[in-house]
Amino acid sequence: ADLGTENLYFQSMKPSPEEAQLWSEAFDELLASKYGLAAFRAFLKSEFCEENIEFWLACEDFKKTKSPQKLSSKARKIYTDFIEKEAPKEINIDFQTKTLIAQNIQEATSGCFTTAQKRVYSLMENNSYPRFLESEFYQDLCKKPQ
Repeated sequence: ADLGTENLYFQSMKPSPEEAQLWSEAFDELLASKYGLAAFRAFLKSEFCEENIEFWLACEDFKKTKSPQKLSSKARKIYTDFIEKEAPKEINIDFQTKTLIAQNIQEATSGCFTTAQKRVYSLMENNSYPRFLESEFYQDLCKKPQ
């Protein structure tokens, strides 16, 4: 789609200032909103750390996966995309956690990435989220039209 149409679509989803203000009450409020998530993602992109939200979303999807075959292939994909050394979207987690994941995905269960997902969540909540709330973009969303 050309950016014009996409932009119009995005405008039509634009939250009310009240709705946008809710996002500052809890990180989960932001993640639960489609627009909020998209806005936060764009913000992370501008800070060159969108791999965190992408990893978090991949884990959310992974946890909903029922079929063992799919679990196993998704686990490997998450591992190669985000976890292994030199992964294209490598997330910043400690060596122990990476090692644990490498072992866990041999017999993939829906809890494979729980520790890493919690780490990344708190990283976003404590670092990126406060900066997002300070951003001009977010501040503008909270302004009531004059």
